[in-house]
This record gives sequence, C-alpha cells and structure tokens, in this order.
Amino acid sequence: MVLAGHRSAGKTRLLPVVSQLLGRPGLDLDVELERSSGRPLKTWVAEDPKSFRAAERQTLVELPPGSLVAVGGGFLSHHPDALAGMFTVLIPVSFETYRERLLADTSRPRLRPGVTLEEEIATVFHEREALHARVPTVSLVDFLRTFWREVAP
Repeated sequence: MVLAGHRSAGKTRLLPVVSQLLGRPGLDLDVELERSSGRPLKTWVAEDPKSFRAAERQTLVELPPGSLVAVGGGFLSHHPDALAGMFTVLIPVSFETYRERLLADTSRPRLRPGVTLEEEIATVFHEREALHARVPTVSLVDFLRTFWREVAP
C-alpha cells in the first residue's frame, strides 16, 4: 500500500496511523533514502535530481510485497507507472494549506529556482493535481470508510 500526495499533504504524519490501523510497519521513503544515502534530501535533490529519482524508484521496487510506504510529493509525477498494481491512497490537501505549509517550511528543496517561491508553489501544485488525476488512486476518505465498514465493524 502506498500513501501518496503533494509535498506537505501529511503523508509522513498519517503513516503511523495507517500502520497501526493495518497492523503492519510503515516506511517513509524519503526518510529511508536520506538514511541509506547519508545525505539530506534537500541537498541531493538540488545537486543531482536524476540520481535521486532513480534511487527513489529503485527503493520502492525493492520493498517486499505487502509493504506500507509513504512516497515523496514528486513520486507520482516522476514515476506514475511504478505504482501499477499497487494500492495507492491519495492524501488530499487544499491549495491554501499546501501554500501555507510550503511558505513556512524552509527545509524543503526548491523545485523551480528560476521563479519566485509563490510561482513555484502555484505551478507545481496545479501540474501535479493534473498528474494525480491520471494515476489510479483511492482517496483517503474512501479508504477509511471501507476500512471501518469492512475491517473494523
């Protein structure tokens, strides 16, 4: 099972909750990549985005079947085919919340250094919204409704 969505959508915060609901361990892909590479993602993405994206995909592919993983905000747009056959839950976030969180969080890497942060936020959000709409996902609300109706009556 994959938790996906925009940067700052809350995937990392929800991972332990979903992990507890399902009774299985969860892995934050960004945390694992940072641990295994020994370098901060902000630096890696800025200096060598191609190798970061390759490692991101490879790490997901190598996870055992049945794993619960939260992927980074750019995963769906860079690797939509890597999620084929995986149960993917899309974590929603409004544009306003996304904008507020990214403006407040200076630890995240810039994705479009040639434009203002405000322009980057708007452009990336809307581009990724269009991409998210094309990838087969289940909404978080639908997942929770099904879970409570069928698994935890």
